[in-house]
Amino acid sequence: MVRLLILSKLADEYRCLIEAASLPEIEITATNNVADAKSAGADCEVVFGEPSLIREVLPALKNLRWVQATWAGVEPLLDPTLRRDYLLTNARGVFGGLMSEYVFGYLLAYERRIFERQQAQREHRWDGRVTGVVRGKTIGLLGVGSIGSHLARTAKDFGMTVCGYTRASETCTDVDVYYHGNSLLDFANGLDYLVSVLPNTSETRRIVDASVLAALPPYALFINVGRGSALDESALVHALETKMIAGAVLDVFEQEPLPRNHPFWDMPNLLVTFHTSAPSLPADLAELFIANCRRYLKGDELMYRVDFERGY
Repeated sequence: MVRLLILSKLADEYRCLIEAASLPEIEITATNNVADAKSAGADCEVVFGEPSLIREVLPALKNLRWVQATWAGVEPLLDPTLRRDYLLTNARGVFGGLMSEYVFGYLLAYERRIFERQQAQREHRWDGRVTGVVRGKTIGLLGVGSIGSHLARTAKDFGMTVCGYTRASETCTDVDVYYHGNSLLDFANGLDYLVSVLPNTSETRRIVDASVLAALPPYALFINVGRGSALDESALVHALETKMIAGAVLDVFEQEPLPRNHPFWDMPNLLVTFHTSAPSLPADLAELFIANCRRYLKGDELMYRVDFERGY
């Protein structure tokens, strides 16, 4: 019998979804309370839930063998002072479509001047200016993992050229040109849109700095849906104030919630959203866990294993 601990704010909903799958030889304990998890989870070898909560109970999980996170980013579990004697898998393959809706929703709003048209309507002012199009434009993807690959595929559907910057991999066939290592500025040069979907690692911290923003053309739009740590926020403020680039859309920030006195709030060429680009839908995440759990029960290799050293 495999004992499973579900530790999540949505523990009851996850329990129902997992029980409906009729996984063999699974005994489930579900809670949203850390204190309850510390006592009830002592004998559990599998944990499914939110990394921020799981971190609090790690020392009490004496029989732990595998953690399936409900997040793509697992930073709370990567602290080098924490134990690493278990398999860690994250949520991949479930956010790509949601991220594509967000990114291309804002690209289309930008090119089609949707917000400007709405303002013209409020002012009873006819605005017949010709709009832009995304077809034929070049999009640069900082990171081409599962989410970046989905964005690349969507971009091709719109007839765009896709450039990708990765550490080494070139597995996505929808990317037209790959860049690596010291070619970051070459990658940024000439892009219409730069989209960051990078994880939070020591290598990616503030990778979008003043030099990258200066390499972009003045008509470029920057979108960040990865991690706020990938952006030098002061450099972006300067780039937007001086019209070095045309605009930005940010869903993630170094500090969340964004401080009330942050300059981002009042910048006319910046749109702020609130870490809402890809909501975690329980049905999707439960389906991912169930598929991985079937592998675990059969002794097969798990999908989406995280390398503790790399951070993803």
